[in-house]
Amino acid sequence: MRLGSKCLQLLSLLAISSFAFAQTQFDMTPGVTNISHEIYGLHRLMFNWCIGIGVVVFGVMFYSILRHRKSVGHQAAHFHESTLVEIIWTIIPFVILIGMAIPATKTLIAMNDTSKSALTIKITGSQWKWHYDYLEYNDNNKVNVGFLSQLSTPRNQIEVPIRKAGLFPSGIGAHTENTAAPQKDAHYLLEVDRPLVLPTGKKIRFLITSDDVIHSWWVPALAIKRDAVPGFVNEVWALIPAGKEGTYRGQCAELCGKDHGFMPIVIEAKSETDFAQWLKDQEAIAQHEAAEAANSVTAKFSKEELMEEGQENYLANCAMCHQPGGTGLPPAIPALSGSKIANGPVALHIETVLNGRNQMPKFKGVLSPKVLASIITYERNAWANHTGDLVQPSDIVNNK
Repeated sequence: MRLGSKCLQLLSLLAISSFAFAQTQFDMTPGVTNISHEIYGLHRLMFNWCIGIGVVVFGVMFYSILRHRKSVGHQAAHFHESTLVEIIWTIIPFVILIGMAIPATKTLIAMNDTSKSALTIKITGSQWKWHYDYLEYNDNNKVNVGFLSQLSTPRNQIEVPIRKAGLFPSGIGAHTENTAAPQKDAHYLLEVDRPLVLPTGKKIRFLITSDDVIHSWWVPALAIKRDAVPGFVNEVWALIPAGKEGTYRGQCAELCGKDHGFMPIVIEAKSETDFAQWLKDQEAIAQHEAAEAANSVTAKFSKEELMEEGQENYLANCAMCHQPGGTGLPPAIPALSGSKIANGPVALHIETVLNGRNQMPKFKGVLSPKVLASIITYERNAWANHTGDLVQPSDIVNNK
């Protein structure tokens, strides 16, 4: 009776737990691509092998313990060597390992076969954003499209909850101190300003690297998780089946610094026709921006123009680390308000922004001269900084 009662209690507990964890997933996700399904199938195969081995091994062990226990009169056997047993427990594990190695090897080879790809994209990790460059599409046709993709979750959704939790040091984020915590959207910390757009039905080759520390480009739906290592280029591929258009999300899966959690990945999969049109539009935009950037090098902008554009560009590219109020996150991230850099020689300020310093990544070749000029002008004339200096795009280009 006691045993029956215990079993009933256990079943009740399991039933309650099943309701509590109804929305919780403990297994891998099957993904959307064929290779992700193959990886998932391999995972399930290996898992079932392990269950089978465990059932057999522990079944024999528990049977032996119960059936031959001392309390029923059994005596321990005395033997030291058995050639037959040695052969059995050598051959069986060997057969099991071969049975596991064959499908695993096939899947690993398929995962790393980037040949016959229709689209090549270079992915560069940078604290704390991704840079995407479209290199080739359909029979080595050169593509000239590239852009930064970074977190677009509003700053007040991040700062207010953190300040209320007491995680900000005193004085940091003071501009949000009395602000009510806003409602978080459905994709809190998982939305970007510019998603990576991919075609369906086409094999895509990714070249993954980094320009500062080790990152990891991880998109579970595509079964991709590849490290971005400075000085190295890792390859991986994906083929999103036709008809699977939609949005797929991922994150940096390597602890890459203080804003590691603010480095999401968003992929927008389009049909082949829609992607071709999108790519055509992006090339036209890129050509226009290149011409505009070339013309802006010799142009002279007013302080009002630079400050207005600079504030917008600063909030988009610098506020994640240095904070919207220029307070930074000392001691790791220095404040810009009242700093020696923002109030010192202009040339040193430009050189620091272009080539980076300590944890700060370099922005040379990442942002246009006009954008960089507006940011530096804004930093030198905002908050407690009142240098009156104007930095023009030509100053950025001529910096050596």
